[in-house]
Amino acid sequence: MSTTVLAAGNHFIRPGLFAEAVRAAAGDTPLDIRELRYDWPHTPFGPVGEVIEASGTEDEMIEALRGVEICVTEHGPLTERILAHCPDLKLFCTSRGGPVNVNLEAATRHGVPVCYAPGRNATATAEHTLTLMLAAARGVGDTHTDLRRGVWRGDYYDYDRCGIEIDGATVGLIGYGAIGSRVAKVLAAMGAHVLVHDPYVRPEALAGVAEQVTLDELLGRSRIVSLHARVTDETRGMIGREQLAAMRRGAILVNCARGALLDYDAVCDALDAGQLAGAAFDVFPEEPLPAGSRLLTAPGVVLTPHIAGGSQEVAHKAARIVAEEVGRHLRGEALVHCANPEVFQGS
Repeated sequence: MSTTVLAAGNHFIRPGLFAEAVRAAAGDTPLDIRELRYDWPHTPFGPVGEVIEASGTEDEMIEALRGVEICVTEHGPLTERILAHCPDLKLFCTSRGGPVNVNLEAATRHGVPVCYAPGRNATATAEHTLTLMLAAARGVGDTHTDLRRGVWRGDYYDYDRCGIEIDGATVGLIGYGAIGSRVAKVLAAMGAHVLVHDPYVRPEALAGVAEQVTLDELLGRSRIVSLHARVTDETRGMIGREQLAAMRRGAILVNCARGALLDYDAVCDALDAGQLAGAAFDVFPEEPLPAGSRLLTAPGVVLTPHIAGGSQEVAHKAARIVAEEVGRHLRGEALVHCANPEVFQGS
């Protein structure tokens, strides 16, 4: 008797990638793998039912999950309505860094464990952060735009316009998790003095790499500030006009974390006034970025469309992480990255 699995992928983590990883993790267990492809990223994800970041529709997922015991997906939704119509479902694995496409409370009530893929894109995001940091530090955004327009500007070599080096610079990182810690190690290897503000970091984790300081001290001392915090009630809007004014004049600000951490209108004012010499962003409060956004014309800005966590390696890592959970489930082993372990209480 084979186990029925739905591999619900998209144009990033293709259904076949999920299927290949699940087969490898399942070993000799017979599998009947069905495939479904959502149109993300060509069609943006959004709310589906009561979940906030998902693709497709509830009806589409209900139909695809008929008779399915295990689902592996990236953006496929799992809502109260889907769970009510899919009694055969025994395990739901989302390859996101957290189960944002899942009604976790409903899944727990229905007895369905939900697994996710923490750390899947930590390396890619750290590398992209460093890319944007270097680009902003050397004025790549404006010089690239000018050159594409056929304008060769020698004044970018002026002392007040030319960029800065990482070697010898003080760089402040707000957050020292899987991404921030990777960024810190590379910066330290490049000769930077790294400051960290993270109330949850253990001192031993910083040894030989970074110095733990208060947020005020970090802002006042850093030539470059990079955000690596999660969005919580405490961190939402944590960098606003007051914090930007507290930064060194001519500093550079980088955000590859979450748009909600930052007041972007205040950033544009700081760029116009010269308080910030440059900035680099991969995330925004509204995505896609609106056509009238001030960021599109602000000086010294480097922008990318929320692609920091996207690499071919991430697709394979994410598929492998959730597939390994499928393998554990099939062998009757404890799940490692289960978001609702209480589902097993009393079982």
